[in-house]
Amino acid sequence: MATPMGQRRMFEPGTQVTVKRRYPPGHVRTPHYLRGKRGVIERAIRPFKNPEQLAYGVVAEEKLLYRVRFEMGEVWPDAERPTDTVDAEIYEHWLVKV
Repeated sequence: MATPMGQRRMFEPGTQVTVKRRYPPGHVRTPHYLRGKRGVIERAIRPFKNPEQLAYGVVAEEKLLYRVRFEMGEVWPDAERPTDTVDAEIYEHWLVKV
């Protein structure tokens, strides 16, 4: 399916994904505490220029941004309410389908 901007999306709402466990140097928008964690696509937002490239003045490609929902118990194993959720906006190139 396509986004409102006409870009093909890799993930539909409800798709289970894992955040890549990468640790590149420099400017990265993906929070450390979510890397390697499993979540569910809540929705596709829209494409934006890749901030990881923009930070260094490189011509930036457009990357699709998703809202991903994680259960607290997945993110923090000792969470007091493990079924509560936290949402984060993560770029498509950081996500892998489970």
